[in-house]
Amino acid sequence: MINEIKQGSVVVLKKGHPCGANKWEIIRFGVDCKIKCLGCGRIVLIERMDLRKAIKKILEEETHEEPIE
Repeated sequence: MINEIKQGSVVVLKKGHPCGANKWEIIRFGVDCKIKCLGCGRIVLIERMDLRKAIKKILEEETHEEPIE
């Protein structure tokens, strides 16, 4: 499950954000990860190991592929 994390994934963290939402989009995934709250739009930097521990589940992955006509 944790190996499926990549840029554009939407995840639910164990602890919610003060705005009331607990869904986050991963904007950048590296040693330090940048995640964006889908409730208020706040962007937070978190270390990869801390993010892996905080993830409850992965909801969806954003696909950037366009259909070929």
